[in-house]
Amino acid sequence: MFTRRLFGLAAASLLALGLAGQGQAQDKFIVVQSTTSTQNSGLFDYLLPMFQDKTGIEVRVVAVGTGQAIKNAANGDGDVLFVHAKPAEEKFVADGDGVARYDVMYNDFVIVGPPDDPAGVNGMSDVTAALTKIAEAAAPFASRGDDSGTHKAELNLWREAGIDVSSASGDWYRETGSGMGATLNTGTGMGAYIMTDRATWISFGNKGDYGIAVEGDPKMFNQYGIILVNPEKHPNVKADLGEKFVNWVLSEEGQEAIAGYKVDGQQLFFPNAE
Repeated sequence: MFTRRLFGLAAASLLALGLAGQGQAQDKFIVVQSTTSTQNSGLFDYLLPMFQDKTGIEVRVVAVGTGQAIKNAANGDGDVLFVHAKPAEEKFVADGDGVARYDVMYNDFVIVGPPDDPAGVNGMSDVTAALTKIAEAAAPFASRGDDSGTHKAELNLWREAGIDVSSASGDWYRETGSGMGATLNTGTGMGAYIMTDRATWISFGNKGDYGIAVEGDPKMFNQYGIILVNPEKHPNVKADLGEKFVNWVLSEEGQEAIAGYKVDGQQLFFPNAE
């Protein structure tokens, strides 16, 4: 009886240890708050399995506009922030919500437009002049209007052109309040110009007869950064797992993986971690 009871206790202990181990294995994941372009472009579908194969850590991505991603991370709803609005990222760290910010990769923004080109901007490389022509022509322009990194960059360019788009809201300037893919669908449907990151445009499957109208201005540079959410401010952050992801993305292996991602033979992101 005594021996049988000990055996039962031992079996129960082993079962408990097994369940605990299984629970720990199931908990070996992190949440990355990120922008829609890293998801819509297919980069994460390409990149994350490599990281998981190497480390056993699953990465669950919340792909929203950069502004929303930063808000989510500031609420502690994530372990890593991976977005593209450097001033807002630096403020996130300065506010104590992030440990440190690192450059990861870059590409650029472009303005795409309809074939009839009502504002006459096709082939332009001066984005300020192109936006001025679009405004003067009151040509339809579809904006994300969602406080994303792309939206922030777009508004900065309008300001540099001296144009107050808020006064044209609902007229020729249309805010979709949507992600990049949805805004491209809406904008192409209404014959509007749209500013998008190049990676999403290359990956976008519903281009129709649209093409790139404005590109090549240094003002359209698009830098991405990565930040570990601060575990001192947000104790639920899986700092050890999150740090492994940050370090891998910044490593030679991670940077080579980013450089290796192509769609239709075109490289979508250019690594520049230091």
